Amino acid sequence: MSLDVKNAIQNGRTVLGIELGSTRIKAVLIGEDHVSIASGAHDWENSLENNIWTYSLESIWKGIQDSYTKMANQVKEQYGVTLHTIGAIGFSGMMHGYMAFNQSDELLVPFRTWRNNLQGQASETLTNLFNFHIPQRWSIAHLYQAILNGEEHVDQIAFQTTLAGYIHWKLTGEKVLGVGEASGVFPIDINTKQFNTTMINQFNELIASRNLPWKLEDILPGVLSAGENAGALTAEGAKLLDVSGELQAGIPLCPPEGDAGTGMVATNSVAQRTGNVSAGTSVFAMVVLEKELSKAYEEIDLVTTPTGSLVAMAHSNNCSSDLNAWVGLFEQFGKAMGMNIDANTLYGTLYNLALQGDADCGGLLAYGYLSGEHMTHFEEGRPLFVRSSDSNFNLPNFMRVHLSTALGALKIGMDILLKEEGVKLDELLGHGGLFKTKGVGQRIMAGALNVPVSVMETAGEGGAWGIALLASYLINKSDNETLEEYLSSRVFAGQSGETIAPDAKDVEGYEVFMERYKRGLAIERAAVENLV
Repeated sequence: MSLDVKNAIQNGRTVLGIELGSTRIKAVLIGEDHVSIASGAHDWENSLENNIWTYSLESIWKGIQDSYTKMANQVKEQYGVTLHTIGAIGFSGMMHGYMAFNQSDELLVPFRTWRNNLQGQASETLTNLFNFHIPQRWSIAHLYQAILNGEEHVDQIAFQTTLAGYIHWKLTGEKVLGVGEASGVFPIDINTKQFNTTMINQFNELIASRNLPWKLEDILPGVLSAGENAGALTAEGAKLLDVSGELQAGIPLCPPEGDAGTGMVATNSVAQRTGNVSAGTSVFAMVVLEKELSKAYEEIDLVTTPTGSLVAMAHSNNCSSDLNAWVGLFEQFGKAMGMNIDANTLYGTLYNLALQGDADCGGLLAYGYLSGEHMTHFEEGRPLFVRSSDSNFNLPNFMRVHLSTALGALKIGMDILLKEEGVKLDELLGHGGLFKTKGVGQRIMAGALNVPVSVMETAGEGGAWGIALLASYLINKSDNETLEEYLSSRVFAGQSGETIAPDAKDVEGYEVFMERYKRGLAIERAAVENLV
C-alpha cells in the first residue's frame, strides 16, 4: 500500500469525478498523479414512458449514491481509510435534454433526455431564426417544442437545466453550467463565452405573443469556464451524495460539464486540429476548429470545449445498442448449447471475426436505429438487417456490417467537415465501448473516416476521469495556466497509446458500403412518404 496515497486520501488531496452516462454511472477518485485510486459503478437504463425517453429522479440519485458508496468502500478496503473529505468534486452527464422546475423546485415534467426526437418543428424554426443549427436534442429545442405544443407546465417554469446542472444545483445550491455543457443548451457567444444575447432577444421576441411570465434569460443557468469556482458542497448536498453521512461539507466543485466535454478532456483533445470520438450507446465526434465553418449545417452541431473554444460536433443517436443485442443473441445460443462464454471472450471473438470480412461487408446492409436518428431524419427507431440473394452472407461479414453501420450516420456528418469544409484533423482519439476489443473498432473507424485513430492507455477511464481532471484543474492549476497546458504537461506527458492509420482497402470498401447505406435510406424515406 502506498503511504503517499493514504496520506493524500486522509488530507483531502484527492479529486472525485462522477459521470452519468446513458447506461452507467461511474465515480472515479484520482490521486495527485491523476491516476485512479478507486472507482464505483452503477448500471442503469432509460425507459420509454408515454413515448418519452426518460430516467426518474429516484433512479438518478440511487445511481449516484450507489456509485459513490462503492467507490468509498473500495477506498476503505484497499487503504483502511474512511473518506471524509476530498480536494474537489466534479459532475458530468449526458448533454442536452430538458429538466424544468417551478418556484418550489419541483420537476414539472419527467426528465426528457437527448434521445428524444420529437422536437423537429422547434429545431427547424429556431435554426432558421438564428441562422445557427439547433438540433432536436438541445435544451432550447425541447423548451420551444413544449411551448408550441401548448403544454400547461410552461407557464410555471422558474428554472431550466440539464442532468449535470440539476445534480450540481442540488449539491451546491448553484444554478450554473460549464460552458461546454451550456453550449448544448443554447448557442454560446465565442467572444464572451456566455449565452448569445442577440439570440436570446430573438427568442424572447418569438414567444412574446404567448405572454409567458418569464424571459429566457430569467430561467437559464449561469455559464462558467473550466477552472472557475462553481460553489461548494453544502451540508444537505453531502448527505445526498454520501448516505453514510461521513462526507464533510465545504468541498469545492468545478463547473458541471457534459459527456462531450469530459470526453475531450479525457483524450487530451481540447486544442485545435485535435478531435475525439466517443462510441457507445450513441456516437459523436468532436473536432476543435481553427476557424468557423462557412455556413450552418443541419448535420453539424457547434458547441465548445470546457474553456469555450469552438467545436464541430457530429452526433448520431445510435451506435452499439443493436450491435450489443446481436452479441447477446449469440450469448443465448452459446448457453443453449451448454457453453458459458464470458463477455470479453464473446465480444473479442465476434469483433475480430469482422476483420476477416469483406471490406464492403459482402453486400450486406443493416441499420442499428434502436431510437430515432436525427442525422438521417428518422423520428423512430426500427433496427433492420437485410441482404440480397447474391450477397456474401457469412459470420465475418455479418459482424462487419453491424460494426460498420454503427458509424454510418456519423460518417455523413464527418464527410461534411473533412470533405466539404476541408477541416484539418491530425488524428482522432477514440474512447468508449466500441474500442474495448483491441484494434477492431479503431480499424473500422479509421477506414470509415479516413483518419488515423488512436486509443490511449487511459481511454478506458472515460468521462468520469475527464470530469475528475477538470476538478483537479480547478484546485491545482498555476496562475494563467490554460487547460491545454495543464493536460499536456501534467496529465498526459509521457503517456503512450496505439494508433491505427486508415488502410486503403478499408477506406474504399467503406465508401462502397456507404453508397448502399444511403440508397437504403432513400428507399426507406420514399416508402414512409408513400404510406403517409
